[in-house]
Amino acid sequence: MSLGNNIKKYRRDLGMTQEELAGILCITGQAVSKWESGAGCPM
Repeated sequence: MSLGNNIKKYRRDLGMTQEELAGILCITGQAVSKWESGAGCPM
């Protein structure tokens, strides 16, 4: 399972939206979307 799939799975298990996760991490929702789609990677 890829990192993006893991992020999506655990975010959904917690009942969170991408925007909610982004707010907790002080990043944009677009960054979370990129991670989950595999277009980007958290550093």
